[in-house]
Amino acid sequence: MQKTALVTGAARGIGLATTKLMLDRGWHVAMLDRDSDELEIASAGLHGATPFSCDVSIQSRVEETIPAILDKFGRLDAVVNNAGVAHFGPMENTDFQAWRTVMETNLDGVFLVSQATVPALKQTRGSIVNIASISGLRASTLRVAYGTSKAAVIHLTKQQAAELGEFGVRANCVCPGPVRTKLAMAVHSQDIIDAYHDAIPLNRYGSEQEIAEVIAFLCSEQASYVTGQIIASDGGFESTGIGLPSLRN
Repeated sequence: MQKTALVTGAARGIGLATTKLMLDRGWHVAMLDRDSDELEIASAGLHGATPFSCDVSIQSRVEETIPAILDKFGRLDAVVNNAGVAHFGPMENTDFQAWRTVMETNLDGVFLVSQATVPALKQTRGSIVNIASISGLRASTLRVAYGTSKAAVIHLTKQQAAELGEFGVRANCVCPGPVRTKLAMAVHSQDIIDAYHDAIPLNRYGSEQEIAEVIAFLCSEQASYVTGQIIASDGGFESTGIGLPSLRN
């Protein structure tokens, strides 16, 4: 029977790239996003994909949506928790509402979707792939809520792997580094771009497709003995977190 993946935050960026790659590899895909209009546009013409409008930070919406997905496809083999939001600013200017807004989607959403899909994943001995960030592995300025939420997702992944392994369910985490998205290119000044290039051993941003390739691998049978792993898809950025780039030569 054809396998089914659930991808959150599927209307754009890494989520959409992952959706298209999974479709190309013969999967069905349930595309989730809270931006209904953008989701309809993104899913148009994608054979094998079905859009589901859902805000993963709202428990009732998740609990309504997962049964609808199972009714549609009959099974669930992989869950890609990709939906996320960001808030960038100094720590002292980050109020509690901003903190909660980030946590509700980035952490609570991963928890809610995972909890709701575990019974189905046990039936198929499926996999969970959580999308964190390099910001969860190495601290940086201006992202106290974002970085903390992603660090929590990393540990949540390990908890999932430890507890679900006996049921044949795998859980892994992908931590993208700087990715050349339309949004990033719109807000990153040339100075920021140059600084990232200097700090990344591969001297460039990644692409959405490159991140999607790692996600698809972790969902596949080729990764059948891989669980509890945190994979930084970041051009080597995390490996050079100690020391100045100018001293690497």
